[in-house]
Amino acid sequence: MFSKILCPIDFGEQSLAALDFACKLALQNDAPLCVLTVVPLMTGVTEMAPVTLDPYPYAERTASDRLVRLARERITGGIFYDTLIVGGDPATGILNVARQVGADLIVMGTHGRTGVKHWVLGSVAERVVRESPVPVLTVHARQELEDRAEKARQSPAKDAAT
Repeated sequence: MFSKILCPIDFGEQSLAALDFACKLALQNDAPLCVLTVVPLMTGVTEMAPVTLDPYPYAERTASDRLVRLARERITGGIFYDTLIVGGDPATGILNVARQVGADLIVMGTHGRTGVKHWVLGSVAERVVRESPVPVLTVHARQELEDRAEKARQSPAKDAAT
């Protein structure tokens, strides 16, 4: 069903849950997996215009080392995979790589932010879902879902009759 799966990773709990799910799909479909990290470019402001700052090569090397270690630890069972690091805006980077590698599915974590947090921080996953030319499967971390369910069970039910 899927011939190439892209899984963007930011090393958070949600993206690790997405990687685990992407591995299951890769095994089921005998599909290669591309594991991606997008390193945001740091910019400073001068009097004239934004300028890219120098720490990017260090951040890129650090992210690359982390990504390779993570892939070795979590991707098992004979799944063919490659790792890729790009710099820039996360959503743009994910969308560009999906096109470049010929992915026919993107599996990514989502924080599930709502309200003011969503408005202020935006949502990489939401933008990818809106703009992607291929299906996008978003995954919440299991613990986050369990925490939300527990919170819902503990909050007092509102009495509709009042």
